[in-house]
Amino acid sequence: MKALVLLLLPSLALAAPPPPKPQRIASLLVPMDPTAESSGPKMESYMNEALTEFQGYTLRKPEDLFGLPQDDEALVALKRGKQGLEESVAAFDKKQYEEAELKIRATLKELQKAAPAMTASCNPLCDATALYAAVMHQRGDVEETKLALLDLMALNPTYELDTKRYSRDFISLRVQVATGVHAALRGGATVKSRPAGARVYIDNEFKGYTPVTVSTLPVGKHLLRLERPGFRVYGQLLEVSPDDVEASAALQPTDDYKAYDARLDTVANEVMRANATSSQAVAGLGKALGLERGFVGTVRDIPDSGTTELVLGLFDMKDGKRLGVRRIVLQGDEFGQLKSEMARLVNHLLNNAEGGAEKRVKSSDPLENSHGMEEWNREDRGGKRRDQEKKSKKGDPLEGVNGTEDW
Repeated sequence: MKALVLLLLPSLALAAPPPPKPQRIASLLVPMDPTAESSGPKMESYMNEALTEFQGYTLRKPEDLFGLPQDDEALVALKRGKQGLEESVAAFDKKQYEEAELKIRATLKELQKAAPAMTASCNPLCDATALYAAVMHQRGDVEETKLALLDLMALNPTYELDTKRYSRDFISLRVQVATGVHAALRGGATVKSRPAGARVYIDNEFKGYTPVTVSTLPVGKHLLRLERPGFRVYGQLLEVSPDDVEASAALQPTDDYKAYDARLDTVANEVMRANATSSQAVAGLGKALGLERGFVGTVRDIPDSGTTELVLGLFDMKDGKRLGVRRIVLQGDEFGQLKSEMARLVNHLLNNAEGGAEKRVKSSDPLENSHGMEEWNREDRGGKRRDQEKKSKKGDPLEGVNGTEDW
């Protein structure tokens, strides 16, 4: 009998059902007014971050759904700029300073057009700026040299000059400029886009969503880049001065995003119906985007109140069935509370949906999947819900009430 069981084990293993395929899920918010265009992408990012805590789902971020196409002209300009920099360096190393000046000036013009494509670092722009400063120093133009060094320090304060290529006098001048009055000057920049809600990067550092004002930037040149999924990446070289400056961009949508945008009015109308149990528009959207589940909602700024209304539904995107819905009014994000609000909302809807979210496997760590909020909302990330014993009220009608039961 024991031998028979051992023989059957491989067959039983082969007959075991495969694990369920993760469901593709995404967060999609429809702005109902121009001012809500800015808050929608931020809320989507916070909801997506909360969704990473759940098993059984494959998260589809906006860039996965709509793409984040590069600027082709910027890529070509970057390639030409790199070639121009190599030729400029070669002329400088041969002490052909007049030729090096002509080549490096042309290179900087190309790299200015390549701003959207420099996503990893300020190079080759920083290298070209340093070389231009060194050429000007060799040509005897001290003031132009100082201005170029200010630009270099604004782009990258920790940029290291090549001691094998540049003279000791030039490196000493850089130290002098870095400790001078002008290097301490700061300015601000207000960045806007159409549509709003684009991610803003200055010198490859995330600064927020348009419209946004960034203060205390060092005077000089900075790399500005705007990213909004479904739109071509935008970039420019931003000149910051002690007086505040403003940059504005009209983002170019892709054909896929235009097709998605054309569906949004119908989707928003069906999502906001209080008594609707399903939505054909949502089902069509799910088919077009290749989703099985989705958070689909509308965002509307309430005039003169400083608040935002969010109506959010969790849908089975295959047939448009609504698995849950919540309507909340948000009080802004002055103290960073928006992120936790979105996480609680995601947890609530997934935990209470039919089928729910797959529970995380509990490990030996007693604090795993615990976030310190269980006593507030009785919910935990990963779809786990705690059932607590009811305590005797002892005549106090408020005992056991914590003010967040609506969650």
